[in-house]
Amino acid sequence: MPNNSIKLKYLIYPKIINRKMMRKILTMSILILIGNNIAYSQFQAVKNFQKEIIKNEITGSNVVMIFKEGEVVFLNAENSNLIGDKKINNQSYKPYQETLFPIWSMSKPITVVSVMILVEKGLIKLDDNVSKYLPEFSEIYCKGKTGKYLCKKPLKIIHLLTHRSGFGYYSHQGYGYGLTSTIKYNNLNDFSKDLSKVVLEFEPGEKYYYGVNQALLGRVVEVVSKKNFYQFLKEEIFEPLDMSETKFYLTQEDRSRFQPLYINFGMIKGFTTELDELTYEESNSAYFGGEGLISTMNDYSNFCIMLLNGGIYKGKRIISEKSIGIMTSKYSNSYPEEEFADTSKLGFNYGFSMFVLDDPMVDGTGSTKGIYGWSGYHGTHFWIDPEKEMFALFMSRHRQNISNTNIQKELRRAVYGLSN
Repeated sequence: MPNNSIKLKYLIYPKIINRKMMRKILTMSILILIGNNIAYSQFQAVKNFQKEIIKNEITGSNVVMIFKEGEVVFLNAENSNLIGDKKINNQSYKPYQETLFPIWSMSKPITVVSVMILVEKGLIKLDDNVSKYLPEFSEIYCKGKTGKYLCKKPLKIIHLLTHRSGFGYYSHQGYGYGLTSTIKYNNLNDFSKDLSKVVLEFEPGEKYYYGVNQALLGRVVEVVSKKNFYQFLKEEIFEPLDMSETKFYLTQEDRSRFQPLYINFGMIKGFTTELDELTYEESNSAYFGGEGLISTMNDYSNFCIMLLNGGIYKGKRIISEKSIGIMTSKYSNSYPEEEFADTSKLGFNYGFSMFVLDDPMVDGTGSTKGIYGWSGYHGTHFWIDPEKEMFALFMSRHRQNISNTNIQKELRRAVYGLSN
């Protein structure tokens, strides 16, 4: 499956080429778009959406990529030009100049793929007890009506993959982001031992409850592979997928390309580089697989291409199509059947840290049944549409603010208003 994204990237940055080359590229791009039965003017709805979320003070500069039938058919960076913001640079053909984003929970699908690689190698089973690899989980406690009690059921690998472990993200000190902290930890071993002391919300496997599960899976991968988690990801995923800028740290030079964070809490509003939450220090080996990765638009698009292509990228198989099917099968229902499921994802069920659209009528955006994907805490989103041979990818950087706009849902509404 070829990736001809550079053809359209020139459209976004026309100043860097001469007029003769521009005419050739425009002609080529028009042919690409016609070949995909999508006229360029139809994407105005997506561009308008990108501008609207800037105008409405939801986020700053943002970039959208739409890939369909083997080609990038749309790529647009909409820059805010606001004080404190940075223009998004998507010039991937110039090495190490592209904008870097913290992808937070979009790290999770990458971690899931790493586990499935071990499953395919026969080194781990989904039904294995976590304590087989991490003995500290041999004795775990659950919350009861009158206090904690020794859990009756063992914690299994599949419980971590499906967010049915009983671990959550917690707001009080020492839990949740307090645990997945690169200030508190510099390795996953210590993190795992501390997490084993946290009391589970319920018996493993009983309910869906979003939490720190993929961070713990990173430690499982380390024990099974006998490599640190980042090294395993580099060898098995990042290098084969040409994801050279996806990593857990930032160099001083990288910092100049790191997108600033937009916050808007009413009276407090603007861009900052002081609220990263993770340190991103190169010397830190606490490689949190649920939230720790930095990436670029083009790096993550290669990961999406691999998923869309049934586990293959440029002729290299990363995982099997069967594994992708397992990852995107239903393990948890939508809200309200699952009381702790995302109330903004009505019509979706849950796979291995993936939402999967089950009822398009309930969703109401025109999205295709069976699309799957995930999002990140600081405003990154993706979904894969196997039926239409398409994926969409959005990157920006903002935290939840006074707006209740669901960027991922509204972007899907804009995209599918065009392609259906």
